Amino acid sequence: MKQVSAIEIRRADPTCPSVAPLIEGNQSHGAAETAAESDHTLGAVELSQKDVRFYAAYRTGDSSQDVPLGCGAIKTLSDGSAEVKSVFVSEQARGQGLARHLMDHLANTARADGFTALVLETGSPLCPGYDAARALYERLGYSYCAPFDGYKEDPLSVFMRLPLTSAS
Repeated sequence: MKQVSAIEIRRADPTCPSVAPLIEGNQSHGAAETAAESDHTLGAVELSQKDVRFYAAYRTGDSSQDVPLGCGAIKTLSDGSAEVKSVFVSEQARGQGLARHLMDHLANTARADGFTALVLETGSPLCPGYDAARALYERLGYSYCAPFDGYKEDPLSVFMRLPLTSAS
């Protein structure tokens, strides 16, 4: 795997036209990989809500530094945890470790902000397009858990949790 060159991850406006291809790519992936009732990807309007912090990753030091390569968000939940949402990497940036870089950034941000855990919903093994995502989350220390915050058991979804402590 080729490593990510100098990357800057910063807060971004999900309604900004430059991030639209990432949000649309994430929504298209979700629609293609799972049934509509099991697709929990968010659009720009939902990612703009006050309880969601949206981030985009940019390559620094080149002429395309204002073109985002990936994105991700954290949504505040009422139990003191945060939900990872909309992690997506553009096709040209895949295979370079950017998804891991984004996930680490989200975890570090959530930890610094005092969240107790990160949780997420993703496609189950019945949705092979999510195999790489599940493998990454497992490598990052996420463990499988019960549905949270209004989600229901669903054969097309799995739920994962990462406790956030100063040592994790």
